[in-house]
Formats: sequence, structure tokens, C-alpha cells
Amino acid sequence: MSSRDEVLSRIAAAIGGERGTSAPEPVTHRIPEPAPTYRTQTDLDASRLLDLLAERLVDYRAAVRRTTPRELGAAVGAALADRGARRVIVPSGLDLAGLPAGVEAVADDGLSPQELDRLDGVITGAAVAIAETGTIVLDGSPDQGRRAITLVPDYHLCIVQADQVVDLVPEAIDRLAPRSGRPLTWISGPSATSDIELSRVEGVHGPRTLEVILVESPLRDGAFQPG
Repeated sequence: MSSRDEVLSRIAAAIGGERGTSAPEPVTHRIPEPAPTYRTQTDLDASRLLDLLAERLVDYRAAVRRTTPRELGAAVGAALADRGARRVIVPSGLDLAGLPAGVEAVADDGLSPQELDRLDGVITGAAVAIAETGTIVLDGSPDQGRRAITLVPDYHLCIVQADQVVDLVPEAIDRLAPRSGRPLTWISGPSATSDIELSRVEGVHGPRTLEVILVESPLRDGAFQPG
């Protein structure tokens, strides 16, 4: 018996038949397996959600600051000062109490990619943030602006409110459902890619630096108010 015949004989024996006979009829009546279940809600409180989101963001090499509504302006000023940013895009719907002296808020009136590239960065709000995956989602609302302003500049400072943070992706999808017709940008850390040798290069498809300010509690009168 040749090696080929031996292999075929073993296969035939394994499936309950002999070489030269027809294959057994397939089983058509199987007991259905239970559908997999997925978590769709969390039991984490707001404080733990912020802790988890901060951990994931840091894992993705994003910078994270935590503050309160009252101290938000100071946190924004400190972030821009540390970055050395002097000209930043501020979407029309993002109402900041005031930028530090020497920092110019540039309006986006259809700026070209070349004009965007010459600016020091962009400040935006967010639509929702997912703690488990460390992902921030933008939906083009007035406090976030069009996609180009968060993809071309090298620095993105994103303000995330505590009540915008969910734990799981299904929870984020539910939040985004009323605005499902808008283009969405899902951000998990600074833009990065790796070549075949796993050499990491940042800033290829978006900002090289992502900095997130997590506002610890819901908005109150006189605090930062997105449009």
C-alpha cells in the first residue's frame, strides 16, 4: 500500500467509512447552540469609569489631565502652555471661558489642509467616550467641528465630561443612535502605525499628540458649556 493509500484509508476510517464508499450522510438535525451573550450595561460608578478611561488612554500613549468644571479653564491653559501652543482651532460651538493671554483661538471658516497644518493644534469636545476600550468618539457636533480639524493638526486637546463616559461599546452605540447619520471619528490614542518590522510611527493618519481633559463632575452654571 502506498503512502497515499494509507492516508486515505485512515481518513476513511476516521469518518466511519471505507475507501471507495460514499461519505456518510451529514447530520441535519443538530441541537442549536445557545447564542453568545454580551455585556450591554455596566455596573461601574462614574468615578471608576473615569479611572478606567484614564488608564486606557495612558496605555495608548495619550496625555490625561483630570479637573473639575470650576478649574477647567486653568487646566486648558496649563495644557496649552505645556505644549507651547499659540494658535489653536476652536470650533464655533465650543464655549470656553477664555484662553490664556497670548493664545489665539482660530475659527474654522473652511481652512485648507495647508492652513490647518500651520496651526499649533485644536481643542474640541466629544460625543462619548468608552472606558473599556479607551476610545473617544466625535460626531461632528458644533463643539467638535468637521473631521479635518481633528485629523490634520499635530496636537488635539479633547475635553470629555464625566456624564459622556460609558463603559462598553454597546452603550456608546446607544448614545450615538440619535445622531447615526453623522460621520463618526473613533479615536483610541494618538494616530500611529507600524511597518513590517513593527517600527512605530506616530502622526501618519491624525494628530501625533492626543491630550484629554477629563472633567470630574457634570456641568454646572458658569462652567464650560459646549454648544
